[in-house]
Amino acid sequence: MSAAQLAQLVTLAAIWGASFMFMRIAVPQLGPVWLLEMRLVAASLILLVISSALRRPLHIRKHWRHYLILGVFNTALPFWAFAYAAQTLPASMLAILNSTAPLWGLLIGFVWRGKPITRRAILGLLLGMSGVASLVGLGGLAVQPEALFAVVLTASAAVCYGIASSYAEYAEKVETYANAHGSLWAATLLLLPFVPFAPMPTVWPPGAVAAALILGVLCTGVAYLLYFHLIATAGAPSALTVGYLIPLWGVLWGWLFLDEAVGLHTLLGAGLVLSGTMLVTNFRPSRVLRALVKPSTD
Repeated sequence: MSAAQLAQLVTLAAIWGASFMFMRIAVPQLGPVWLLEMRLVAASLILLVISSALRRPLHIRKHWRHYLILGVFNTALPFWAFAYAAQTLPASMLAILNSTAPLWGLLIGFVWRGKPITRRAILGLLLGMSGVASLVGLGGLAVQPEALFAVVLTASAAVCYGIASSYAEYAEKVETYANAHGSLWAATLLLLPFVPFAPMPTVWPPGAVAAALILGVLCTGVAYLLYFHLIATAGAPSALTVGYLIPLWGVLWGWLFLDEAVGLHTLLGAGLVLSGTMLVTNFRPSRVLRALVKPSTD
């Protein structure tokens, strides 16, 4: 990974980490359904314009079932769950809980595909779940039914990501950019019938609307482009390390702009969850350090 690619990776983590902050800003005024639809439409239109310019067709007739499955489990359900939970949970906790997706992916792979689980992975699972328990227990959420439900909902979003990744591993091979573009449109159309039944915002504060549009254009559309560019130039394993940086940025943005307290339970929970995820995914920071000190051939 070159210095330029590392900068792109950190930028992507900062953008995705900020998505939880923008949800916290917009959802109290717009509600989860309207916020989500605005986000999806904005992101889908951005990718439509770019795909048209780059002449990257979706081949909808051939892959529509594939896009539909990814749209449900990789976009619509988790995005809605995060938007709903953002009404209650701080951005920092949303970002940390989001990083448990590989833990759920491991369990789903074991149950669904019979993939073996190593002792190292079992230890990672235990550490990750201990981190979630620390966030809930030490943060005082266990005695707040509404907050506890939001935690469960956020965890279900991570489960959806695990299902999507397990499915994508064995599904038909489709270009990564088309996966993002097609699944966004599928999620947009799937959510559309629910919009008329969601309470319409009585007011449309400029700050909330701007946060929703930034969430769609920057944190979804542009972020997807940057992510797939990293996959193409640095490789998928390097690009996936962004997941270890997102919680750090999520906590930082929440502290800087939303005055969220960063207590011992936040740091302990984040440390346990990230440590568990590293064990499950066999990620070693030393490999990244060696890659950075190695002269780039770019």
